[in-house]
Amino acid sequence: MSKAISGTGETPESAGVQSGQDKLSRDDAFEMLSNRRRRFILHYLQDEDAAATLSDLAEQVAAWENETDIANISASERKTVYTSLQQFHLPKMDETGIIEFDQRAGEVSITDAAQDLDIYLEVVDTYDIPWSFYYIGFSAIGTILVTLSWLDIAPFAAIPYVGWTVFLLAALLVSSVSHYVLTRRNRLGTGESPPEVSDA
Repeated sequence: MSKAISGTGETPESAGVQSGQDKLSRDDAFEMLSNRRRRFILHYLQDEDAAATLSDLAEQVAAWENETDIANISASERKTVYTSLQQFHLPKMDETGIIEFDQRAGEVSITDAAQDLDIYLEVVDTYDIPWSFYYIGFSAIGTILVTLSWLDIAPFAAIPYVGWTVFLLAALLVSSVSHYVLTRRNRLGTGESPPEVSDA
């Protein structure tokens, strides 16, 4: 997909274009991921890594929305999702260039432009503490522990500050590995079902 840039003073970055290449803007990225159905579409296409039929896509999205198997969705649920995808979501996603939607053939495929969504694809649970807050808290607590030990303040002085440092570095390594694993698990396109779907 291409977007023409007229002489209106837009910079390449504001138009979502860089070095002559189409590039998804931040606004488009957030708009695409703001809707659950569009996230399900991206997950399905990323997992399939091939062109999909609109019918198969609608069936799977309907099953995920109702947290059931494809065999158990009703004709009404399938039709509702099919119509929504065909008339609204897929044309809108095609317009941004992250997918290609052939309405005549009823086929949908993901494009290279979808790679621009990678930094936004992690799904964070509502009740999770952001990792940035975790690392800030970890650093603050670690600094306090090492300082108290270095100042020989009981009971922290029972462990030399070098010991606290080694312990904190090991804890940081475990935290970083956990962060990596959980991030991979919560990304769209990873696993059979989207991270937002439970018991699927």
